Amino acid sequence: MTVWMEAGLWGLFAGGALVLGAGIAWLVRVPPVLAYAVMAFGAGVLVSALAFDLVDEAADTGGVLPTVLGFLAGALAYVGGNVLLARRGARHRKRSGDQQKGEQGSGTAIALGALLDGVPESVVLGLSLLGGHGVGVPVLAAVFISNLPEGLSSTAGMKRAGRSSRFVFGVWIAIALAAGLAGAVGVLLLEGASDDVVAAITAVAAGAILAMIADTMIPEAFEETQLWTGLIATLGFITAFAISRGA
Repeated sequence: MTVWMEAGLWGLFAGGALVLGAGIAWLVRVPPVLAYAVMAFGAGVLVSALAFDLVDEAADTGGVLPTVLGFLAGALAYVGGNVLLARRGARHRKRSGDQQKGEQGSGTAIALGALLDGVPESVVLGLSLLGGHGVGVPVLAAVFISNLPEGLSSTAGMKRAGRSSRFVFGVWIAIALAAGLAGAVGVLLLEGASDDVVAAITAVAAGAILAMIADTMIPEAFEETQLWTGLIATLGFITAFAISRGA
């Protein structure tokens, strides 16, 4: 199997967690506090993966300057895209309550918002294969664990807002396929690229992910888990760290 095909399959696997979460939320009433506790845990996992497997590796590969510039560019790109989509009705795309009912935005905005959240994660999964050591297990675990509560909470909110099953699962299946495509395309475009370029792209994706964690995951998890949010995120962080050291 070629590297780009493997990257595509791993991206599809990680994106499939969104579909799994959506299926659970559609069939079972999941308490919001549970969904957001998993989101807080996933946020901690992602932060650990960023610190020990993405930014640190990018700096070792291409140097500090490309890493810093890429990281800031990724954060700015995510925040800019998130602001535009929020104005078009995707501000509460991850919420499980009634917030989506009050938004008049189109389903396209919600779908693009989910895509904005998921593509950077799939890109770094693909890039982790370029070193020839297989997929980065900590990054894969982080992306899968963080996608599951996103599918749960967002689908619960869509269902309460009156979205049809065709729309809900159409969105998540499309995003899962796009995640696989992003992983494959990332490898195809960057295979053979210089260390500086790979480091910069890795850092761009990492900056976008950190901005997503700070803008959406932690604030939304805090609304339900309150003062337990920090502890739950810490458990996610140390779990991912242990996986990283054992991988």
